Amino acid sequence: MRLLIAEDDATLAGQLRARLAGAGYAVDVAADGIDAAHLGSTEPYDAVILDLGLPRKAGLVVLREWRAAGNTVPVLILTARDGWSERVAGLQAGADDYLGKPFHVEELLARVQALLRRAAPLQATELRAGDWRLDEARQCLIGADGCEQPLTGTEFRLLRYFMRHPDEVLSKTRLSEHVYDYDAERDSNVIEVYVRRLRALLGAGCIETRRGQGYAFVGRS
Repeated sequence: MRLLIAEDDATLAGQLRARLAGAGYAVDVAADGIDAAHLGSTEPYDAVILDLGLPRKAGLVVLREWRAAGNTVPVLILTARDGWSERVAGLQAGADDYLGKPFHVEELLARVQALLRRAAPLQATELRAGDWRLDEARQCLIGADGCEQPLTGTEFRLLRYFMRHPDEVLSKTRLSEHVYDYDAERDSNVIEVYVRRLRALLGAGCIETRRGQGYAFVGRS
């Protein structure tokens, strides 16, 4: 899952990026409204954390432009703690949730996870594949007997995206766009390698190859 943080406070943006990356997300950062507007319009983010007080172009303007263009990406806006009018304006402009500054990063993480669950085709709080359950907090698989199977960061991000989009044909390009951040080298052939690894863990039948189209996660081993 890939996120955009639009925040001009470099310290806060760095803290959020590190925490969200540690939680298994690919994360990009925009320090002003113009860059945020461009990235949000051209890159396929799963959610955006948008500070309304951005320089060069206000976050509220950015949000209105996205919605006017038909961009439905889930957006969590950041506002001043007492900025109730900003929160109202943001929600009316199409924001999905808000959080007042200062805030606890764990609350932001929980709100982002809730946004992603609501937006995904599969909204179950527990993701399963055969006898395995994906533990999102610990980024590992847990078997029916309670044994744990560790995952690399890329394996976790890829499997979580598959599980959130069951029975949907996903191209290698789309998978790369949602698993890696903007600066990463997106070699679609690498996706094949990780798909093979996931099949070895879950069973060959869990991820079907659709020739000329991509892959589909069916969750059966």
